[in-house]
Amino acid sequence: MVEPGKVIDLRTRSTYQPDCATLARNRLLLARKSLGLTHAEFADMLTPMVGWPVSPDAVEAWETSLVPPGDVLIAVSTVTPAAADRAGIRSHKFIAAYVGQPAAEKLAEPGQPASADHPTLLADHPSGECRLHIWPYGVAIFHLVEDLDMPNLAHMAVWRYQSYERDLDWATQQLRHLTGRAEVAASYVLSLYWLHSPTWVGQMLDTALRIICAPRILVDRDQAGSDTCLATAEQAEQVLLAEGFHHHEMRSFGLAGVSLGYASWSGVAYHPLDQARCLAEEELVDCELATQAAWAYCEYINDQVENGHDPAIPDGYGWRFLRATRSRLTNPRPRETGQHRSMRDAIVETSGIAGHLDQAIEALREAGNP
Repeated sequence: MVEPGKVIDLRTRSTYQPDCATLARNRLLLARKSLGLTHAEFADMLTPMVGWPVSPDAVEAWETSLVPPGDVLIAVSTVTPAAADRAGIRSHKFIAAYVGQPAAEKLAEPGQPASADHPTLLADHPSGECRLHIWPYGVAIFHLVEDLDMPNLAHMAVWRYQSYERDLDWATQQLRHLTGRAEVAASYVLSLYWLHSPTWVGQMLDTALRIICAPRILVDRDQAGSDTCLATAEQAEQVLLAEGFHHHEMRSFGLAGVSLGYASWSGVAYHPLDQARCLAEEELVDCELATQAAWAYCEYINDQVENGHDPAIPDGYGWRFLRATRSRLTNPRPRETGQHRSMRDAIVETSGIAGHLDQAIEALREAGNP
């Protein structure tokens, strides 16, 4: 659900230069942490490599306030594990479509495995594990999981931009083949990113997760198909990582010392800091599935209204059903944890589903669809 008005145009920042000092400090801090060394141990390791005595205090200063010397940075680059130079991200794409109740019943044949309150089908996607979730009121959502190993955020942003159209086309063809309906089409892709292996630390890690939550900000729409697209995205990434990135429509749902989490109109990004206390990956996935299923159904209803028609909906899924759906999405559960509530609230608020539901409920009430 990418809304052009919500995309930040970075062309106005083309004259900015990255803060190399901040990037160098982050590089040193990341190297020490990836090796699992204390300041003293890291200083002992660097001393013979640079040929002069390195103190623990100097290491700490280079990580926080001073600029690390060039020979130190070169030494660091030779000992940092290769994996520390690439970010490990698990991408969850939710590709949604309204197929209609008859098609949903055809897809959800008896004996299909169920996920919560709806059946699922395995789908053969060329780049990852994929399941098709089917709701009885006519919504179908492909949940595609892809493991990414990216050298920087710019590569991820360009990959995301380019893969969305391919995945929409693929989902549309799959649904038309499965339902036998030529008019069926996937309408949008919403992404959730689980950052399990970061290449940033401290404040820069927080900034990186904000960018992952809305990676479109790195892609210049006028250059999206050109050879310079990646280079422009890399320049924008360096600027934002050094200067910080904040957007007034992005919501945080992380917990200090436990996790970092952000939700926006473009998607959701989460990084577990404490595996024992953080949210489970499945919790975020289940919340997004419920939100996007409601969104796709409301999109169908509201599109009919905008086209001048009274909504045609399946029996039992009128305004009372949507009222119950709104309650399930927005009201806290008795045994719900604070982390889960914060996550749900952030996703619901940034998705705009509450307003979408209100419009659909009003339309169904006016049309006499209980």
